[in-house]
Amino acid sequence: MKKEFSKAWASSKKPNKQRKFRFNAPLHIKQKFVHVHLSKELRKKYGKRNVGLKKGDRVSVSRGQFKKKSGKVERIDLKKSAVYITGIELIKKDGSKVLLHLEPSNLMITELNLEDKKRSKLIESKGKKEDKKEAKKK
Repeated sequence: MKKEFSKAWASSKKPNKQRKFRFNAPLHIKQKFVHVHLSKELRKKYGKRNVGLKKGDRVSVSRGQFKKKSGKVERIDLKKSAVYITGIELIKKDGSKVLLHLEPSNLMITELNLEDKKRSKLIESKGKKEDKKEAKKK
């Protein structure tokens, strides 16, 4: 297998090739790995299943040591595909606190940050398109 990233790569059953695909992916594709599921209320409201995560969104953790805890997204690292949330931190041996990075797949958005007009327009427009398609089918 080549060292460079190939957009034409379809899939593989081998986990090492799947990890290699994710690790070597360019940032515009890694952006898609940071999409997070919406809560049931938001899913009904916007007619979407998941949305790209953004700083300021309120999320709840659904897996791991900090399960059922929630907080605002403080930072997103695309290279590591890691999300840092306020209030979820580890205490080091010297007593200092460090933010813990979480996997986006283990999070759920409970409140969207709609300060960005472009993002709010995108979210609302896609939901409306799906409603129109359903109306045409019926």
